[in-house]
Amino acid sequence: MANRIGLTMRVTSSESYDEPRDALAQNWAAFMAAALPEAIWLPLPNLGPRIVDFVRVWQLDGFILTGGNDVGKCPSRDETESALLNLALERRAPVLGVCRGLQFIQCHFGGPIANCAREIHVGKRHPVTLTRAGGRWPLGSGVREVNSFHGQTAPARQLAPPLELLAASDDGCAEAFAHSDARVVAVQWHPERCVPCDPADRTLIRQLFLGHV
Repeated sequence: MANRIGLTMRVTSSESYDEPRDALAQNWAAFMAAALPEAIWLPLPNLGPRIVDFVRVWQLDGFILTGGNDVGKCPSRDETESALLNLALERRAPVLGVCRGLQFIQCHFGGPIANCAREIHVGKRHPVTLTRAGGRWPLGSGVREVNSFHGQTAPARQLAPPLELLAASDDGCAEAFAHSDARVVAVQWHPERCVPCDPADRTLIRQLFLGHV
């Protein structure tokens, strides 16, 4: 079980000050209240490797790698999420990757990232085919429609071992996957932007972080 969850933030800039800043979309607050009302959560600053000390002080036991910033564009964020993912694997703590989070996990394990068709995946909704019905990480079965806000993707046929495909788009993008031996799951869509919270996403996240629905 994970009752204290940290959410990573995108690196942004300020028009008034020449300094990097971290930001988290406000809709995460409503999503966490709907999906995991039992959990305590807080945003994680991009501290690089020092984030491990932050996690220990706040006794966090689960992580969500949120969207924003292409992988490789913000070194402080990449270093922060790499440290968090290594720590989670060491502790067997749960991790959810969302959009960029999915792409980062793919890169972390040595898999490629490719550009995708923006007319299909940027600010659109499209169907995805669920490749594993039920099982350890319930996403439902058959086909579901999801939102889409990304210009890069993990190719479904080139997932890094030990990642297992859970859902794919018609044009070959990985839309969800899971680690074969760790509590690491990722989705390419944004569950926090669905209002109300999609029941399938709520079920998946509660299974991942709490061990029950």
